[in-house]
Order: sequence, then C-alpha cells, then structure tokens
Amino acid sequence: MLRTGTPCLEIEGLVKDVGPLPALDGRMKRVLAGVDLTANAGEITVILGVNGAGKTTTLECAQGLQRRTDGTVRLLGEDPETASAELRARVGIMLQEGGLPPSARPVALLRHVAGMYTDPLDVDELAGRLGIDDFASTTIRRLSGGQKQRVALACALVGRPEVVFLDEPSAGLDPQSRQLVVDLIDGLRRDGLGVILTTHLLDDAERLADVVHILDRGRVVASGTVAELAAHRGPAQRRLSLASDPALPLADAFGSRPGLEVTERSPGQYTVDGELTPADLLALAGWLEARGIMPRSLELGAQNLEDVFLAIAAESESEAAAAGRAGEAA
Repeated sequence: MLRTGTPCLEIEGLVKDVGPLPALDGRMKRVLAGVDLTANAGEITVILGVNGAGKTTTLECAQGLQRRTDGTVRLLGEDPETASAELRARVGIMLQEGGLPPSARPVALLRHVAGMYTDPLDVDELAGRLGIDDFASTTIRRLSGGQKQRVALACALVGRPEVVFLDEPSAGLDPQSRQLVVDLIDGLRRDGLGVILTTHLLDDAERLADVVHILDRGRVVASGTVAELAAHRGPAQRRLSLASDPALPLADAFGSRPGLEVTERSPGQYTVDGELTPADLLALAGWLEARGIMPRSLELGAQNLEDVFLAIAAESESEAAAAGRAGEAA
C-alpha cells in the first residue's frame, strides 16, 4: 500500500481524439485537449464536469481501457496501456454502466471475482456492508439500478485494491443506499486507498472530496480543495437563503448596492449572493420589519461547490459563445 499523500495517478497533457466523424466532414473530434491532474493515496479525488466534458474518457484512459492519442499517464508508476497483471490486481474499477453478467447472482459473482485475487476481502462481510445479502438470490437482470450499482461497487473493491476508480457510484441509489455508499467510500480513504470518482451529485462531492478537478471541453479548468474552489469567486463571497412569500421585491432591501445578486429560485425561495456585509444584513432586517414580514427560514453561509461549479460552467459557456461569434465574424 502506498504511503498517504503519494501520487497514485499522474496525468500530463492527456489528449484523446476520436473519429473520423461524418458530422465533422471526416475529421477527428478532440475529446480531451490536454488534461493534467494528480491523485494521491489516502485521498478522494473528484472529477466534475457537465455531460460531454471528458470525465469518463479521462477515467478510461487512466485505466488503460482506451488508448490515448498523446500525453502521459502513470497509474501506480506504470503506463496503464501496457499494464502488467500485477498492476491490474492493485486497481479496482467500477464502470458507469456496470458491465455485470445479467444471469449471475450477486454473491456468487462476488465469490467468482474474489477468486481471481490472492488476498481478497471477505465476500460475506462485504455483501453485508453493502446490503447485497438482501437480494443475493436474485439474478443481476432483475435487480434495480441502485442494487446493480452496489454489486458493481463490491466487484471493484473485493480484490483489496490500492486505487479504485468509481464512475457515478451513487447514480440511481435511494437516499439510504446513497448514504451507505458515501460512508463506505469515506472509509476507503481512511484505509489509505486512492479513490478517483466522478459524480453529478455535488453535495456528495463536497462531503467526500479532498481535491476536486473540474473539466470543461476536454481540459481541467479549475483544481483544488472545496475551500480553494469556493475562493475562486472571491474570499468574501457569501450566500444568504431566505424562505418567505413569493414575488417579494427583495432586491429593494439592498437599494442600489452593487455586487449582490438576488434570485427567486422557486416561488418564495430566495438567495442573495455576493460580498455581503453586516450593513447588508441590517438593511434586510429593517426592510422585513417595515413590511411586517417574518421569514419562514433564514440562513447565511459560504457559497458551496455547486455554486462554484455552476459559475465556472457559465463562464466557460460564455467564453465559448464569444469565440463562436468571433469565428463567424472572421
């Protein structure tokens, strides 16, 4: 097992082209355009991005499941494209689609997979931790999406890997199963594994991540801890959330104060984003008092990972639109 903090995955200048594609007049499409990132043992590294940003392709190149066009990938010190059997035995992979044999039964499948390793985890204990023993006699094809996710996760872990890749591990899970999986992933970090995962559930990412890499159009556009990414929009950025009557002119509470964005996200659910000061809170309290309004809830906190992710995505979309207009003008 690698020492905590030691790189278990290093990616430099990763490029992946696909094609030629008819939609591009027979030209190649560049899916990854120079990805750089590092993941360490004993840490959870989360890769975020909108659909099509290159998350799954990055993972598959890192695992050696796709051949890269250019760049360098080192997984536990080896090139995964020419991986030895020893390296394969040290890596666990949970694919987004699972890839499970439909006629197999979960525990029997786990025993079969465990038999391929010299020192696997105890199958019964693992099945119990993930609640798989509750549906052990059901074939894979008859399982729900969330149950299949749990079996796929167990298959990735049963070989006692040093690095595990998890592609959307919480997808399709009910809240109880999702919490179970989140707790298990958190335990992998404590056990010293390097965990690299993708997810669209940003609250899971915020709870779990030691380091976050945000991909956009095949490049890493932001990296850091959740706190570091939250500082992307300025260290004084705050979010005030308020629940009250719908259609309030809440922006009036702050007058012409620049730098604040007031949004009614749904009827009666308001957010105020920006560099909020004590004077702003006083002005809001006075505005509410003058109108006899007592909010149902009021909360002040720092902007979260979802806010940062959406802001970066919006900035990227704006830049892409500007580049498109410039290209048309040329």
